[in-house]
Amino acid sequence: MRDVNYKIVAEEFISNLEDGGEFLMAKSAEKTNIMTIGWANIGRIWTKPIMMVAVKKSRFTFDIIDKANSFTINIPITDMRKVLTFCGTKSGRDFDKFKECNLTFVPAQKVETPIIEIWGYYFECKIVCKNEINPEYLAKKYRKSYYSDEDYHILYFGEILACYINE
Repeated sequence: MRDVNYKIVAEEFISNLEDGGEFLMAKSAEKTNIMTIGWANIGRIWTKPIMMVAVKKSRFTFDIIDKANSFTINIPITDMRKVLTFCGTKSGRDFDKFKECNLTFVPAQKVETPIIEIWGYYFECKIVCKNEINPEYLAKKYRKSYYSDEDYHILYFGEILACYINE
């Protein structure tokens, strides 16, 4: 593993979101889950490097991340489209995604949430804020397009404590 500056990885991060996603891992005292994300953001808030991820309340991962103090982002640099698709379309309520996809998770360097053992980039993030999307402040076209079921995302803001690559 080699440390890298999160700003250098930001472009790869955004590109992967546009091309089918990345893996978000969350761990509570009881469970660990992995899901595919396609909506997230990276930048600076509160003078810190921050990763923001969006998780809907209806997702299995919500029950885990809402009890967690951290999350990790795992960005593959090899073709993992089948695994990303499986993790993005199947629920941890019904499947053991790690077993089904032959994934191994290992301890992270600075947070409790593990990472998956892949060739790729990793972000380790300590949750510093969470906020539910308020439909009153959301453009009507987005409410109609993305939230017709009124299942709004919770935004989790994580201070980036580590960013590195497994080559």
